[in-house]
Amino acid sequence: MGSICREVVTIQLGHYSNFVGTHWWNLQDSSLYYEPDSGAPPSELQSDVLFREGVTLGGHITYTPRLIAMDLKGSLQTLRQEGSLYETAKDPSAFTWEGDVITHKESPPTKNSFLQDLDKLDEGEILAETEFSSPQLQQCAGAVAMDTVNRSLEHAQKLYHLEGSVRVWSDFLRIHLHPRTISVINQYNHDGESQRLEAFGQGEALCQGVVLEELEDRLHFFVEECDYLQGFQVLCDLADGFSGLGSKVTELLHDSYGGRGILTWGLAPVNHPDSSPVKEFYHLMNYALGTINLANHSSFFCPLTLRGGLGIRPTPPTSFPHLNYDPTLWYHSSAVLALAMDSLTVSYRLRHDSAPMWQLADALAVSGRKVVAAYGAVPFPMTQGSCLPDALGGYTDTLPWRPLSACSELGDGRCFGQSVTLRGLEGQKLTSPLTPGTEPPTPLHNARSGEEVLACFMRSHYPATPMAVQLLSSPSKLTPPFPQIFSQSLDPQGFLRSQTTPPNTVSSLPVLTTLQSSPALGPWLSELQRGACILDPRRVAPSFLSQGPEIGEIQEALEQLRSMAHCYRDDRGGVLHSSSEDDDDDD
Repeated sequence: MGSICREVVTIQLGHYSNFVGTHWWNLQDSSLYYEPDSGAPPSELQSDVLFREGVTLGGHITYTPRLIAMDLKGSLQTLRQEGSLYETAKDPSAFTWEGDVITHKESPPTKNSFLQDLDKLDEGEILAETEFSSPQLQQCAGAVAMDTVNRSLEHAQKLYHLEGSVRVWSDFLRIHLHPRTISVINQYNHDGESQRLEAFGQGEALCQGVVLEELEDRLHFFVEECDYLQGFQVLCDLADGFSGLGSKVTELLHDSYGGRGILTWGLAPVNHPDSSPVKEFYHLMNYALGTINLANHSSFFCPLTLRGGLGIRPTPPTSFPHLNYDPTLWYHSSAVLALAMDSLTVSYRLRHDSAPMWQLADALAVSGRKVVAAYGAVPFPMTQGSCLPDALGGYTDTLPWRPLSACSELGDGRCFGQSVTLRGLEGQKLTSPLTPGTEPPTPLHNARSGEEVLACFMRSHYPATPMAVQLLSSPSKLTPPFPQIFSQSLDPQGFLRSQTTPPNTVSSLPVLTTLQSSPALGPWLSELQRGACILDPRRVAPSFLSQGPEIGEIQEALEQLRSMAHCYRDDRGGVLHSSSEDDDDDD
């Protein structure tokens, strides 16, 4: 008997969330498992959790994300809102206009080299082996006619350098989307100086009328075809008005689909174009109001950002030892976060022994602690040909990961609970091949399985923390146009290479991540709350209040944020304070 597929509906709200989501869906497409009768072992991850099967009017089978993506007018560029997957040829005789016709010509947006090659693939031109990897051709851009693509090509890739040509997320979207996926909010512009969705209250006010009707229609379409819906994963921009829209969307999900998991990821880029002191104030208020409202309506809320903090003067962005990414490029920073999400979301996508969304949330969001923090080693630093105990054995006083939520760890081993995932060690030794009679150099070298090695390592740093540990052999597979942001120290499989190995294109990556409910979030939430209380929006930016919320509602939300920070006090180690004055000094 096969395992039950517990479906997930994904909702992406805002331009940066769609950047992260596009990379993430491209990663999922690279790992799709299409041949159950081929004799090959099934994938560790169940793709039907995220994807839905459909049939076009022409009878072709399609496989598209169970996704609703919302963005603003002008954000799609070359992408058609309804897509091209289900289009049919129009009968020219169906309608005839006999009056005068005036033709207005407008130059369409230019497509970059990747999109041009993708068009050729969709038109049936099979490209040279060096132009796309094997999964790209096998999946025919992630969606169509499985019987037309039956090739097994080598893993050669054409490198695309899109850093100068990516303007919007659709510039590197590799897969087809369902016609009901994209929802464009025409009341606000993606570009320009006027009609911008900048404030929390603007986003809250959007969730009514046509926008609400379209959202509910799309939700019903994707939800009603699910047999075992486990819940929703929501990617929501925190810095602009989408934080307010996301708060209303998660409230709708909470009220309409009680008992389902709602895991919300709050996305924030490192920088914003054309920023100003007033806009930075807007961002800070949106961060604070979005955090408390999204947390209140979700099973848990996890901020995801490479910023050094959410305040007006953050520390430098998160760096990784083996990545050469440009934090100011959304195309790069969103790729790093997508790799992390590919690991962070593993537990509820497993084919066997999965932990449904609600189980993960119940383990982490306890006693009012609805905000969790993410950390990641991207990539996990392991030398090709070594063993896992050796790779982890070097981290006796430190940890291999870096903050993914702008929240530094306390480093004292205190944590309320965490979920740890290590994936991508396919073909590597998970235990130590010790000679009989030899004394093991560390307790890790005594472990008999990879899971035991990882659990033993985590217990050495968090001796009293409840935790779940997942170890997957399959890596995150990188196919065009994922940016080559990796140092020359990595081999094609993403492992540390020997000096004699020539550098090559990285085609897969091992990644280690953890989701933590930690006392460190107390000072982090307190700092966010204090920052939002310093300035009065009525004096600094009265336009922030133009569509709500009222000043009293803002003060109430910030008081809730302060109360949530107190939930992270650790009775074992006393009360935790940030470097600033005590929380109780705030009015």
